[in-house]
Amino acid sequence: MSVASTFHDRLQEAWSHSGSLICVGLDPVRSRLPAAFRESPSGLRDFCCAIAEATADLVCAFKPQVAHFAAEGAEDQLASVIAFIQQRWPEVPVILDAKRSDIGTTAELYAKEVFERYNADAVTINPYLGEESIRPFLGYPGRGVALLCRTSNAGSGWLQTHPPEAPLYLRVAAAAKAWNREGNLMLVAGATYPEELARIREAVGPMPLLVPGVGAQGGDLAQALEAGLDADRQGLIINASRSVLYAGTDDDGAPFADASRNAALALWQAVNAIRDNLGSPAIARSL
Repeated sequence: MSVASTFHDRLQEAWSHSGSLICVGLDPVRSRLPAAFRESPSGLRDFCCAIAEATADLVCAFKPQVAHFAAEGAEDQLASVIAFIQQRWPEVPVILDAKRSDIGTTAELYAKEVFERYNADAVTINPYLGEESIRPFLGYPGRGVALLCRTSNAGSGWLQTHPPEAPLYLRVAAAAKAWNREGNLMLVAGATYPEELARIREAVGPMPLLVPGVGAQGGDLAQALEAGLDADRQGLIINASRSVLYAGTDDDGAPFADASRNAALALWQAVNAIRDNLGSPAIARSL
């Protein structure tokens, strides 16, 4: 673990150390893995560790997804993946994509699961139950919490963009700014909705944003960067999962890890080329 006092400090160190805004999502589906991993009892763990080996110098974070392990009873493999990354690359935060949420002792136990059982550096959670559901997660100093705000999926607008005059996603953003007393909160804001991403950035100032939706979901990278970069041309964790994980897993003889690295490198290059070519960020971020 870093000596940084807040999770935001850790991210700042990760951005500076790597020169990257990329996060690789570790969402293994056994049927899509190369044959050697499909047939191995530890295949999920071994595949994700190989992807981490291939891409660690290109990322500012990794984001394993709980369900992809838990559905196979492979929680121990998930814990092993997190431990492997933290031992090899302690400067790279691990964000556990769990989307947990509840109140009372259940919320406390979810927080314990995430931060003690798995020892994750950060977690995604649903803010629908209010501040009392978030508080237990914020009770772990230096650990990050990413609140779902404007998610990247096509059906999310039915709730998140209503009512039109004061959409829920902006209410979440305003609440997160108020709750961010320890510098550990982030928001999840999809690349698939760049105009709304820009409104979120305007609402929360330099708060970090976890940005899914680039790659398989079709989000426009340039628009997302223009909308979401902070005044230092950082502030974003741009997640790519399937487009990196399965770049070369068709058993066609090509080394899968090389293909995944090439996909991550292409995204790294594209992000940094756009950052270099952008003028001042489109939105005044003096908040």
